[in-house]
Amino acid sequence: MTLAQLRLATPCRLKALLLSHQQGTDHVRRALRNLVDESPALVGRTHRAQQSYWYCTPAGLAEAAASGELAPTVGRTTGRRAAGKTGLREHGLALVDTVVVFHQAEVADHADWRVEVAHPTPAGNLVPDGVVLLADGSSAFLEIDRTMSYARLVAKLERYDAYRNAPAASRGNAARAPRSHWQETYAGPSLERPFPAVLFVFAPAPRRVAPATRETVFHERARRVGSVNYRLTVATTTLPLLTRDGACAPVWRVVGNGHGEERRALVALPKAR
Repeated sequence: MTLAQLRLATPCRLKALLLSHQQGTDHVRRALRNLVDESPALVGRTHRAQQSYWYCTPAGLAEAAASGELAPTVGRTTGRRAAGKTGLREHGLALVDTVVVFHQAEVADHADWRVEVAHPTPAGNLVPDGVVLLADGSSAFLEIDRTMSYARLVAKLERYDAYRNAPAASRGNAARAPRSHWQETYAGPSLERPFPAVLFVFAPAPRRVAPATRETVFHERARRVGSVNYRLTVATTTLPLLTRDGACAPVWRVVGNGHGEERRALVALPKAR
């Protein structure tokens, strides 16, 4: 179920999510081998640089889907394809590393993440890298960046702006006003929750400038997007900083005028209006 949900993982990452009390990965590796021995095999693996990357096979995805616990995966990059391509693999593992950090800090359980779920906007679908239900009942969108151009990052942020400002998707009735897709999905029955924060995690990549530098340049460009710092709360961090200090620490830098270089904890981020 975890592989189907997160697309791919290594035994060490699976141990951190599922069996943190275990000293080694022997139990996880034995369980993976048992899933390989099923007929048909429910998981597969790809070897690269003396490391094994595991993913669900079509049979494993069908088994997971039959549980009814996972969001539809139509259009998602498959785990097998992600494991076989360096860029996709490293991007996927950076997402899993983020999930591990949130899980270890008890900010969000690993089962409360959804990967690459489409959200409709007038400009086309918005597909976050991840959506997480946090322990306090609020949600957050997550974007991982390793190699994307600044123009594409800002375009993705503009897509969030379009999603936030999309017109109501339903007509409503005498008891309830019309609601947009985000309100139906994330605002709660009384619309008491604000639009989810958009979190960007900048991860290292070969032959790219340091994540902290990319984060700073992104701030300079992202603050020009219309709703940022008003209707959109956008915060950034780097994967090395997040991994070192933990998800509860003040590692998030809010995009927008007046915030400077200050870093805040996740619970201290300003709420979107």
